Amino acid sequence: MIASLPDQLVQRFFRYLAVPSQSDSRATMLPSTPGQWRLAELLAAELAALGVADIHLDGNGVLTARLPGTVPGAPCIGFVAHLDTVDVGLSPEIHPQRLRFEGEDLLLNAEADIWLRVAEHPEILPYRGQEILLGDGTSVLGADNKAAIAILMTLLARLREDAAETGAGPAIRHGDIAVAFVPDEEIGLRGAKAMDLARFPAAFAYTIDGCERGELIFETFNAAGAVIEITGVSAHPMSAKGVMVNPVRVAAELMALFDPLQTPEHTAGRDGYWWFNGIEGGPGSARLSMMIRDFDTEGFAARKAFVASAVAQIQARYPTARIICRIEDSYGNIDAALGQDRRCVELVVQAMADMQIQPKVIAMRGGTDGAALSARGLPTPNYFTGGHNFHSRFEFLPIGSFVDAYRVTERICALAAAQ
Repeated sequence: MIASLPDQLVQRFFRYLAVPSQSDSRATMLPSTPGQWRLAELLAAELAALGVADIHLDGNGVLTARLPGTVPGAPCIGFVAHLDTVDVGLSPEIHPQRLRFEGEDLLLNAEADIWLRVAEHPEILPYRGQEILLGDGTSVLGADNKAAIAILMTLLARLREDAAETGAGPAIRHGDIAVAFVPDEEIGLRGAKAMDLARFPAAFAYTIDGCERGELIFETFNAAGAVIEITGVSAHPMSAKGVMVNPVRVAAELMALFDPLQTPEHTAGRDGYWWFNGIEGGPGSARLSMMIRDFDTEGFAARKAFVASAVAQIQARYPTARIICRIEDSYGNIDAALGQDRRCVELVVQAMADMQIQPKVIAMRGGTDGAALSARGLPTPNYFTGGHNFHSRFEFLPIGSFVDAYRVTERICALAAAQ
């Protein structure tokens, strides 16, 4: 008996969750953890069993493949999902469960007495009467991003099946579909930055890495990181006057030059910010790390220029100190990469309209693999998985929204082929 679409999605999702693949920001290799290799190898084997073309798992753990189209001349479109789940201090082992929500608190873990309380998470209330996927409260659920992996693998399987024999529904006509599964999105979009685009022949692509049903993102921050290293002048306190340069004080004076209201905790919407998110120091040296974010290209450049000018100002104040500042761009605003060809956005908006889903367009105060890929010339907007509370032990995924994310994905393929 052929499983229903919801059951197909859930079965695949649970299978992929059974492979722990939490990333590790302390690691320098790519992928950062062996679990991501295991998951990539599992997916490669499944792709081979489906008879998909051009399967390639490279030395960075990036897996790419292509499903040949049924419509000659249709554009090749791509989909990208990430292999890792986030490390927020919870267990890498995920124990998913399928519960029916009837408006009451949900017991996630009897042994540890962990509950999802409706009063604390009213975002679950619209899903009364629906089945919900949750973890057991000791980990994230991992819909970010294994829900996308399940959607893509289910899509490829269903498009390969013969509808008359399987009962999977009417086959859709589609162009070539390229898929990529990349590691370490959660620790700096490392996999997307290392991805060999020559093996991914898409005209444009999508990530399925958004949250609630209808969410659509084609605008993200421009992002950079700065590291400021300060070498002071040491001296014994008895003879320090006019000689000592305390690098900790220099660091504090540098930080004081930045507007304290232009920080993450004081900004929202389209506001940019500077964020000093790391400090180390001692008698001889200090080190600051900073995140720089802005939606506007000119504003982003101005923020980076201000960092350089602030460093120069402090260097002039303490000429015997040595201050080195390195600024490195992390990713760009997807919208800036779209240019005049906005087919990728138009298709997903039309796909949602066809499914009677109202798009919820969000300027994302963060980045996705699509931000890194768009900066490399591959326009890649992002849309919903259907999940809520990413990076939390109370992450949940309504099955109805999960199915809708699949339906939108399938519809995008059909619409692209009809162009």
